[in-house]
Amino acid sequence: MEIITIPCLKDNFAYLLICKKSLEAAVVDPSEAFPVQKIVKQNGVKLKTILNTHHHWDHVGGNKDLVAANPDLLVFGHESDRGRIPGQNKFLKKGDIISFGEVKGSFIHNPGHTSGAISYIFSKTVFTGDTLFAAGCGRIFEGTPAQMFNSINFLIGQLSDDTEIYFGHEYTENNLIFAKSLEPLNLEIQKKINKVKYLRSKGKYTTPTTLKEEKKTNPFLRCDSSEIRKTITLKNSKNSLSKIQAFETIRELKDCF
Repeated sequence: MEIITIPCLKDNFAYLLICKKSLEAAVVDPSEAFPVQKIVKQNGVKLKTILNTHHHWDHVGGNKDLVAANPDLLVFGHESDRGRIPGQNKFLKKGDIISFGEVKGSFIHNPGHTSGAISYIFSKTVFTGDTLFAAGCGRIFEGTPAQMFNSINFLIGQLSDDTEIYFGHEYTENNLIFAKSLEPLNLEIQKKINKVKYLRSKGKYTTPTTLKEEKKTNPFLRCDSSEIRKTITLKNSKNSLSKIQAFETIRELKDCF
């Protein structure tokens, strides 16, 4: 499977997934239709499928026009997002398989950012939308801190360390600066900052990351770090230092960073 990153809006990513044998394609989270259609045409492939990670407008904004241009498109989302994803005609429930061409994949229901948030898995590649970013995670809009903690640390976190994570926004540099404020002695964070600054200076994207990298640099996957715990206790003396309470405090600090 070939993956092409498509920048959309101000800082969104859509992803075109191409089955090399059939030249059929799927697009993850098309914020806009035109950039997707342009890449589809340039690569001479047939768009068959839309894979939405959640219902927010900046991830589904291109659905309507893409479906209008091709009414046979399959539009996937979680079953609980029925009525919230434009054009949705595939309502994923536990155990369902996603396929296009000869490519087959699965999904994880990972509520927290939204109640119907999901991540799509194809071999050792996962598309996490706004649930897990490089060095960060999405805001908690419809779920609870406990749900988001579980979604990131146990549902996505149980994948193999070499899993490549393709995320929904180019927030990486800011996320890493925040991570460093919590864990200033973490040399892995500084190394990643240097790498990201180099990539951005060359006009390149920071997606994908790997789960291995995130376990070293992402504070939302490092709630048991003694340095992070010391930092957040200084900021919130009432923090009980349970992992979920630590996660909630980190999220609150990031919300106003």
